[in-house]
Amino acid sequence: MTRFARIAYTESVQAAQRENGSALAASRQLAAGDEPDPLGPNETEFISSRDGFYMASVGDTGWPYLQYRGGPPGFLHVLDAHTLAFADVRGNRQYISAGNLRRNDRVALFLMDYARRTRLKILGHAAETALDESPELTERLSEPRTDGRVERLFVIKVEGLSWNCPQHITPRFSEDELSDALAPVRDHIARLEAENEALRARPAAPEG
Repeated sequence: MTRFARIAYTESVQAAQRENGSALAASRQLAAGDEPDPLGPNETEFISSRDGFYMASVGDTGWPYLQYRGGPPGFLHVLDAHTLAFADVRGNRQYISAGNLRRNDRVALFLMDYARRTRLKILGHAAETALDESPELTERLSEPRTDGRVERLFVIKVEGLSWNCPQHITPRFSEDELSDALAPVRDHIARLEAENEALRARPAAPEG
């Protein structure tokens, strides 16, 4: 997490760290080189299993804008150790993220795994690519992708990344995660119901 720290730990941030007693720990993250942080196997697996992420951009007024992007797991593609990409589909047609990126290409991605209380933060530079500009990339990002009409591609060059601690993450579970977790319970209930029906079907023992 060298490049992430060099981007995020500005002078004002380092002042706050000194005031709150975390400057020494933070300084260790600034000591190494300044090359972009690579996406390794752990990051690739994590990103490929996400069915959504938050993406922040910055408008002309300096205000940040945060948008949620959702789709099937893997719709945010890892192209290589320094590049992410996804097919952008038509939404509410405000185009705030698309417009912001034309002036300032910096983005922050926030990827959450609530069930396992894990999160990954990514800083990068995003570029819009027309569908006919790169047919091969368009085809690659088409499966899997979010349902809907694809209007453009976004390619993100990763600058820095940071894994956060699980503290204060409230566990939440998706429908698929709940279905997998509850499958043994459903099977057990089905067996009990079958046994109950079989017992009811037996003829009653004669009295006396």
